[in-house]
Order: sequence, then structure tokens, then C-alpha cells
Amino acid sequence: MITCLVIDDEPLARTIVCEYLLNHPDIALVQECNNGFEGVKAIQQHSPDLIFLDIQMPKINGFEMLELVEHMPGVIFTTAFDEFAIKAFEANAVDYLLKPFTQERFDAAIQKWRQKQGQQVAEVPAANLQEVAHKQPEEQLRIVVKVNSDIRIIPVQDIEYLEAYDDYVKIHTGAGCFLKKKTMGYYESTLDPSQFVRVHRSYMISLSQLTRIEPLEKDTYVALLKKGTRVPLSKSGYSRLKTVLGI
Repeated sequence: MITCLVIDDEPLARTIVCEYLLNHPDIALVQECNNGFEGVKAIQQHSPDLIFLDIQMPKINGFEMLELVEHMPGVIFTTAFDEFAIKAFEANAVDYLLKPFTQERFDAAIQKWRQKQGQQVAEVPAANLQEVAHKQPEEQLRIVVKVNSDIRIIPVQDIEYLEAYDDYVKIHTGAGCFLKKKTMGYYESTLDPSQFVRVHRSYMISLSQLTRIEPLEKDTYVALLKKGTRVPLSKSGYSRLKTVLGI
């Protein structure tokens, strides 16, 4: 038996998907979820073969939710916003259903998923799901991380600096450090350049935390942050920081 989840904050939208699934008796709906938090937990609990996922949801959106999933099921996006179609397929979704969709269109998406089974199209590293240029506005204001079984939302104003850490980025905040499987280049292209500056291959700082720039050795400098952290500046990083500061 094939198992699936429906993850959508709109009860009517979930009901429609459930009704359309009646046309596919070999697919069992194991749970309905009304937000991304519930969706992550349900995927961990049930390990479904397929999920029907809305993009615009409260708390965390569909793309942010997928970043927190370790073993990716097949994904069929269901949304009213066709502007996200390109991003959905960059996330290697099986299909993209634009609301309101018909039974026929739904059946076609299911058939497409059936045809692609075994081709490993859904097994996409979660860290790659948002390596795209266009982001939803709320994603520029927060970073969603998973800490054991908990999901934390970090407002960007709470970030003191970011540090490369093997295949992760370590996000330093007043509440502690958090790991995110991303690249420094990703955050350099994502975070507001007027607030965050890449000052070294391995470091990006929040300008709100900068207290002064100190010379270290000949032609080398460090940035001193509010809590006393000393962040090394590369030659290009020092130049970039001076440009942003207007000095």
C-alpha cells in the first residue's frame, strides 16, 4: 500500500485532495497536517511515499519545511500561487498543482509520480532545496533550524555572525549556536548586504554587532564584535567592509 500525507493550512483544500484520492484506492492517506511543523513530525513518524504540500502556510512555508526533512518523499505541491512553479521544480517536485485543480489534473500528477518511482527523483538532499535566487520575503527575515526534534525560528536580527563549519554554517546568536546545512555563499546571496557582510571565506558578520576594526599584523585586521568575539578579516573582506561602512 502506498502511503501519503496532505499538508495544507486550508481545510477545504485538504478535503478536496482527500476526495480526489478516493479515485486511487491503492494510496492510503495516513495523516492530514495544517502546518509545516505538523508536516515535519508526520513525515518522521510515517515515512510516507508521497506528500501533497501547500507552499504558503503560517509558521513555516512549504520550502522551509522540506529543508527540515531528512528522507525526502515524493512531493506534489498544491498552491494558489503560480509564481512559485519554477522554484517548486528546482526543488525537484514531482508536479505542481495550481489551485483550483480538477480531478483529471490531480490524476495526471499521480500518474506522473507513479512513472517516476524508482528513478530517485525525490531523493534530493534537503540542503539543496533552496539554493535558488528568488526567495519568498519571509525567508529573508528568518532562518528555520531543527534542534533534535524541535524546530526553531531565528529572526535575522538575532544573528551575531555566521561561520563556515565543514558542510554546515554555524549561526551564532545570543541564545546559542545553531547548525544549518547550507553554504556561506548561499547566505551571502540571501541576507541583506546592508546588514550582513562576508568578511572572510569562513565568516559573515552582522553590522549591528560590529564595535570596531583592529589591526592585527601588517596589512591584516580583525573585527571586534559586541560580546568580544574577534573575527578575522581577509583582504577582500576588509575592503568589502570598508565599502559598506563608507570609509
